[in-house]
Amino acid sequence: MSDDWWSVGEALDRIERLDPELCAFIEVWHARAMALAGSVDRRLPLAGLPFAVKGPAGIRSYAARRLVAAGAVPVGSTAVPGPGTYWQTWGRGAHGRTVNPHRADRTPGGSSAGSAVAVAAGMVPLATGSDGAGSVRIPAAWCGVFGLKTTRGLLPSPDRTGLATAGVLTRRVRDARLYLRCVLDGYVEAPRARTPVRATYSPDLGFARTDPAVEAVVRAAVDRLVAAGAVRLDGAPDSSLSLLDPRETWLAVRGGEPPRTAGPEAGSGADARADVCVDVRAENDRRLDAYFARTPLLLTPVTPNRPHGHEGPGPDVYSTALTWAFNLSGHPAASLPAGFTPDGCPVGLQLVAERGADVSLLEIARVAEEALPIVRP
Repeated sequence: MSDDWWSVGEALDRIERLDPELCAFIEVWHARAMALAGSVDRRLPLAGLPFAVKGPAGIRSYAARRLVAAGAVPVGSTAVPGPGTYWQTWGRGAHGRTVNPHRADRTPGGSSAGSAVAVAAGMVPLATGSDGAGSVRIPAAWCGVFGLKTTRGLLPSPDRTGLATAGVLTRRVRDARLYLRCVLDGYVEAPRARTPVRATYSPDLGFARTDPAVEAVVRAAVDRLVAAGAVRLDGAPDSSLSLLDPRETWLAVRGGEPPRTAGPEAGSGADARADVCVDVRAENDRRLDAYFARTPLLLTPVTPNRPHGHEGPGPDVYSTALTWAFNLSGHPAASLPAGFTPDGCPVGLQLVAERGADVSLLEIARVAEEALPIVRP
């Protein structure tokens, strides 16, 4: 059990005190949680751990059921975006619009908005999430907590497109490891990462327009990892990674457009768009496979932009630009707090590993976390 967990009663007290301002929760289950906390088997690995679930249906998710079986106690469901939104980068709780705990005038990200805020504000030490385009990593980055998107197919997901996978948000990497240990059948502990871990750093994946302030924070974090001996940047001429912009491909897959193969029979209009999207996905998969065959870790900013205002990011700004490629490819990816911009906005460092290397990725993230103590403004 983690030394800094708190009791279910303490979690409920914090929620009662903080949530009217932060609006992280849709529902809070006071009586049910206290009853379960009083009857839980103390021999279980997560006995008495208070946690939150994402959205109205979160308590029925596979991960939530496994956490409860391990002794954890669900205390409530967290805010997700309301209807009629295009970019899922905000949330609405029972008390109103979900607020970023670091900058009240900014969004916490989404769609796992309330989960990130609940963890960042200390209401719970762990919350479930799901990530179809960055929905765990973006709020983790913008709220200054750790977030993991698992490999596609590692855990059951109701998303038929294959884009959304289960994820978790925690204050420390070690609690994400406990989560994975309890929800993943056949979990095998990874040895401590042999450092330095070979990696490359890309500020833009070859196509994104990254805010210089965000890039400066992430680059400084990468430099600190190198100086601490946690990471060694690969300087070989063929080591860099550049991807094709996956925007149209992600939209096509999410919209349910049928896959097609480009060739002499390619048509025009929607058919041509589908052809191009298949080519982009296949080419990016080829580049990623070649990259991870020689290098175990990829580092990027989580988002190209800072947390935006509550009215949205503005036209042609895609907070998902650096995350959704890995939903299409199925790779595991994590967001680790990297620091703050000069105006007090949290920034996340994205760590991406080979498909199926989730346990190893968490071990690398733990080593990186030790080398990146964050001074919070």
